[in-house]
Amino acid sequence: MNSSAEQGRPAEPPLNGPGTFGSAISRAAGFFGFWLVLTGADAGDLAAGLVAAVAATWASLRLMPAPQWSLRPIRLAGFALHFLRQSIAAGIDVALRALDPRLPLWPGVVVYQARLAPGTKRDTFCAIMSLLPGTLPCGPAEGNGLIIHCLDVTQPVVEQLAAEEDRFIRALGGAQRND
Repeated sequence: MNSSAEQGRPAEPPLNGPGTFGSAISRAAGFFGFWLVLTGADAGDLAAGLVAAVAATWASLRLMPAPQWSLRPIRLAGFALHFLRQSIAAGIDVALRALDPRLPLWPGVVVYQARLAPGTKRDTFCAIMSLLPGTLPCGPAEGNGLIIHCLDVTQPVVEQLAAEEDRFIRALGGAQRND
């Protein structure tokens, strides 16, 4: 029998690769939790919610296979503490710049050449970056670039993002793109 690739169709993503079980569990829990929120946790809807969560999990794994993460718990905890500390400091800085007219505010965009390849890990990094006050990923740029809106273009934003991406890669095992 011919495979789907031989017949001109793309091969279906595997549902049994490394990391799939944990991804399936977390996705199913998220879908079921969403179902509970939508239905008000009505006991009569639990069976239908379980079926819907299983179907949604299967479809999500087919459409977006589980990423290969190699989490490093100690580095992840350090990254989380660094992120919290930096978020507080950056939030205070943004508030001071917004409230004190003497502090500089030079909004604009910069292009950051990411080392992470496009995909789930890079999207996760962009989500984390968007939570830091003063930086907001706005979209892709030429090459492997990201357009970043920042509150002060005179600051070393690109260097700070490179350091953050390096911490992210070390903590979450992100694969870099191959040039």
